[in-house]
Amino acid sequence: MTTLRPLSRRLALMATLATVACAGAGDDAAPEASAESEEEMIARAREIHDRVITLDTHDDINTSNFTAERNYTMDLPTQVTLPKLEAGGLDGPWFVVFTGQGPLDDEGYAAAYDNAMDKFTAIHRLVEEYAPDRIELALTSDDVRRIAGAGKLVAMIGVENAYSLGLDLSRIEQFHELGARYMSLAHTGPSQFSDAHSGEQDGNFLHDGLSDLGREAIAEMNRLGIMIDISHPSKPSIMQTLELTRAPVMASHSSARALSDVSRNLDDEQLLAVAGNGGVVQTVALRRFVNAEKAEARQQAIGAQGREIAAEMGVEVLDDDELADRSRMEQVAYAETMTEARRQATERVDESGTAPDVDVADFVDHIDYMVDLIGLEHVGISSDFDGGGGVEGWDDASETFNVTLELVRRGYSEEEIGMLWSGNLLRVLDEVQAIAMEIQAGG
Repeated sequence: MTTLRPLSRRLALMATLATVACAGAGDDAAPEASAESEEEMIARAREIHDRVITLDTHDDINTSNFTAERNYTMDLPTQVTLPKLEAGGLDGPWFVVFTGQGPLDDEGYAAAYDNAMDKFTAIHRLVEEYAPDRIELALTSDDVRRIAGAGKLVAMIGVENAYSLGLDLSRIEQFHELGARYMSLAHTGPSQFSDAHSGEQDGNFLHDGLSDLGREAIAEMNRLGIMIDISHPSKPSIMQTLELTRAPVMASHSSARALSDVSRNLDDEQLLAVAGNGGVVQTVALRRFVNAEKAEARQQAIGAQGREIAAEMGVEVLDDDELADRSRMEQVAYAETMTEARRQATERVDESGTAPDVDVADFVDHIDYMVDLIGLEHVGISSDFDGGGGVEGWDDASETFNVTLELVRRGYSEEEIGMLWSGNLLRVLDEVQAIAMEIQAGG
């Protein structure tokens, strides 16, 4: 299925091209206008990219990459490292304190809390011990501008899944003191606070949206100045949140469901409600969320080619149960073989051109769509790097410039690009923190 560019953006681009074409069609005395060359446009985009502050609101971490022996100052195979951030001109990653959903009992809560604290501690080690000269933790928009202005990388912290709070709402303030500036109330599967988007597929709903504890958590997040992240809760939970909150919300990594029908994306009703709330939706560059049909077709093509290549190698393709029955040495050898088979399969599919990858242009289609629907001031950018995210052209932090280049190609101005990359998000953060001050003052 071919995706058309959103109408208003396409019309604006056509009008610009027509203006350029007509400029040289007047009388002989008129100066001849020439269209911008590709090289000139790239150079202009590079200057814009260097001037604006680029923030990516969702980057997952593994604490094994935050040790003295192995950390983000090094050239790790992760999608985010300090060298990759610097190479791509990505000024500020939001490192995510993610906890998967577990049982709603004391043992589950304790394990989740320990996991969250381990990740908070890891992030602080990076910015305070391993690379304080290269990256600094920001807590406010003023911090962001100060740190970026000093030529350093900006680190910010988000919490994905409030499950790690257990039943103790005082931990929200503890997380805030550790630097958390957004938090979602659920991930995949219902938490003690909220139902999750995944209930659409598995029917696992506990609260018909928010629980009473979830409502209390929203009030406490408003009081402290933590942005409420609506990227994972169920639609009823999101709509109830928008009714309850006194402050704007954000979706840390969600795209438009109208363009890719997955439950983690936001439909038009949700998008319009976020705009009405004054919030922001951080468009996510995760292949399936950007174009589920295109991503699935490519995976099917690579899988089929991979099986053929494995057969050529004399290797039987095993399912998980069959692989579990093999020795550890056999499992390692099998994994290495299948990695090579997949590499070759990807090359064959790319050479054939039959199943193109989801790319930066597809990603920016979502930005265009949401800008047209809810207004540019409510749209932002995220990757979900090291958590499944990435598209062709923006598959790690070192390729970040390609997003700005595509925005320039679509006709966005420098001011608009700055708003998309950070301005809109920081405006929401400012408003959330201002409302918190009013609440704390008794307003």
